[in-house]
Amino acid sequence: MQSFIQGLPKVELHLHIEGSLEPELMFELAKRNQVDLPYQSIEEVSAAYQFHNLQSFLDIYYAGAAVLIHEQDFYDLTWAYLLCCQRDCVMHTEIFFDPQTHTERGIAFDTVITGITRALADGQQKLGISSELIMCFLRHLDQASAFETLSQAQPHLDSLVAVGLDSSELGHPPQKFIEVFAKAREQGLLTVAHAGEEGPAQNISDSLDLLKISRVDHGVRCIDDPKLVERLAKEQIALTVCPLSNTKLKVFEQMEQHNLLELLRQGLCITLNSDDPAYFGGYMTDNFEAVASALSPTQQELAQFTRHAIDASFCSAERKAQMRQQLDDYLATQGV
Repeated sequence: MQSFIQGLPKVELHLHIEGSLEPELMFELAKRNQVDLPYQSIEEVSAAYQFHNLQSFLDIYYAGAAVLIHEQDFYDLTWAYLLCCQRDCVMHTEIFFDPQTHTERGIAFDTVITGITRALADGQQKLGISSELIMCFLRHLDQASAFETLSQAQPHLDSLVAVGLDSSELGHPPQKFIEVFAKAREQGLLTVAHAGEEGPAQNISDSLDLLKISRVDHGVRCIDDPKLVERLAKEQIALTVCPLSNTKLKVFEQMEQHNLLELLRQGLCITLNSDDPAYFGGYMTDNFEAVASALSPTQQELAQFTRHAIDASFCSAERKAQMRQQLDDYLATQGV
């Protein structure tokens, strides 16, 4: 099963590029940019990655982002992630970035997006990995800040496929961002949102109805509302599930308790993703292997995660057809 998973073509729909900042690159950029870190060694950073909830993770996540200052830093961050995609047979990735994390500390929006998009273009040309870029609003900040971010994005709308909503779910319901999401949709952007991770199933319903999202990031708490599960299955609204993240942040105590396979077997469009891989212990192959080890899915079910991700992706119909063919060709070689 391990070799099957390693070679399986994959598509990632839930990846925070700032969350792919490995300790080694963090130290390299801190040295290059003369940034003082609260850690003396890579080992200290690794030890600090023992979170007990989402907020304790976010605290170190934002501290680590302080080393990202120049366009080249954002390029290097994104390129390092793309090399992990190449290793894990990821055909296509849809990347979240959090401009407010950087603009709040004086980094220009243009600096952030130019570094990321330059690396994504190289990823397409040099590695054959297609990509889309999703700009997230931080939900612990107010809607006025989100509107300001959308304004800063205006010269770069051609580089964006969607807007999203991330950060602390508790205490920051979807209702807080109705107007800015409506404005983004008016400008031709799709919408997604984190919902039903640490927050209740109602956040999923509200995100669908109020923010008009195309897919749900996380969404595992939908299981608490049978009618919502029915709706998600009927409408084939994708859930971008992040197994290692969910166990690291104690959404589930152990992988064996995860409900993703149960949801898949109820007909939901479930996809597997890595979320913040540098912090949560693994990239795409690691997440697939953890699920395989704990939940014993069939090879067909593992392939179904990729098939769902292709269907739910925001890329062109032509690119989707190419990826489906690549997946089918691989499965044929494996006798699946």
